[in-house]
Amino acid sequence: MEFFARGLSSTYEAEHVARLFFPRLTMAKRRPGKSSEAVWVTQTKQWLWCAVRCPQGKAFQKQRYISETDVEYEVCRMLFSLLRDVTGNTPLWGMLTGVRPVRLLHDLRKKGMSDEQLDDFFLRRHFVLPEKLALAKKIEQNQAPVRAMTTPQSVSVYISIPFCPSRCSYCSFVSRTTEQSRALMEPYVDCLLLEIAQTAKLIETLHLKLETIYIGGGTPTAITAAQLRRVMQAVKDQFDLSKVREYTVEAGRPDCTDEEKLGIIYELGATRISINPQTLSDRVLAAIGRRHTAQDILDCFAAARRVGHRNINMDLIAGLPQDTVKGFEESLRGVAALQPENITVHTLTMKRASNLVIDGAESPEADVARMLEACAALAEQDYAPYYLYRQKGTLQNLENTGYCKPGFTGLYNVFIMEELHTILSVGAGGSTKLVAPGGHIERIFNFKYPTEYVNDFARITEKKEGVNAFYGKYFTLDSETVG
Repeated sequence: MEFFARGLSSTYEAEHVARLFFPRLTMAKRRPGKSSEAVWVTQTKQWLWCAVRCPQGKAFQKQRYISETDVEYEVCRMLFSLLRDVTGNTPLWGMLTGVRPVRLLHDLRKKGMSDEQLDDFFLRRHFVLPEKLALAKKIEQNQAPVRAMTTPQSVSVYISIPFCPSRCSYCSFVSRTTEQSRALMEPYVDCLLLEIAQTAKLIETLHLKLETIYIGGGTPTAITAAQLRRVMQAVKDQFDLSKVREYTVEAGRPDCTDEEKLGIIYELGATRISINPQTLSDRVLAAIGRRHTAQDILDCFAAARRVGHRNINMDLIAGLPQDTVKGFEESLRGVAALQPENITVHTLTMKRASNLVIDGAESPEADVARMLEACAALAEQDYAPYYLYRQKGTLQNLENTGYCKPGFTGLYNVFIMEELHTILSVGAGGSTKLVAPGGHIERIFNFKYPTEYVNDFARITEKKEGVNAFYGKYFTLDSETVG
């Protein structure tokens, strides 16, 4: 399926509306032939045209326009309506293509929109289904206490350990398998400790308030127990953990997370961990390249409780290869039976860098929307939705949602997804996101790959100077007064 546009000043939004219906759309350099499957969008002096030729049929629409002001919206609205009617597919988030519906809702409310105006914006102008708007409103309400925590001086720290026992088929993160990179892991940890110290010094010098710490990956527990201890000891030595609201370590995979490592994580101050089964089906685990069983997940969870962990998140993914609606529901019930404090339900995203896409796998045929409907039952076990985000390429244009027990909101997840304050990133693949009052954001990217990170570490210090420059520009130091 090709996308062809002519006459428009910008085709970005129209292209992404078309991708809601045809995720593997390609851009056409010239007008497609008469027999080609394609979507056309054209603007002339008086008319807007949209057309489609696809396996479900062919159709076109046109309308006059008077002003350039709303041309982009009108093109998207007309295109969405045309593709919805021809394909018979109604995306549940309508023609919204952004990743942060809850932030959009909150920002519009801050601008003075009433509930009636918000309903008009989401339901009528953008075709969002009522149940999705209701979910966003519920999450906005549940996030209110977390929003109140953050100040202009608040920051969080993300520490990247980009190694895994094996690469899952759906994964697009920058990570290396431990088999490939065993010799790289020790020098990587050496450099990571230096950057942790640099980051702690920045926070102290700029008089910032450290709210949360998150060690992610990859799979942080893929490094050795001794290396994990070194990293976590450095965090404890460099930061005052008594003043940190939340400290998360991803202990995601049971094939590299044993009781010794779980004990180290607990001993050295983490207050929250994540054990991520993705599914409790052995067949699906094998299909995505996991080298462990569902029983290994249950054993890992039991070990975490045994050493003292009392705030555990567990991830599931809806739409994995060879999964079914019934199979996903069984996994969800199995995880809920363990009573973790958080359950995060992701929808499979077909990322270009994942093996699923590289190998040309078709999108799974299971009804992913029905899988997510099963999450409504979590309310009966006292779980409430507290954060939500979306990604391009997600199956059926759906969402990822975090659920928590009362008092166990994952703070870091809200801070980063709603862009409430600066996230200082440490390690390979990290992206520091600097947030100024008023919503202005700047980014500083660390080296993408661990080999680059180790071999050219001196430049990391240079990059960190950008943090000083940002705070010097937007803040008055030594206070919480905005400069």
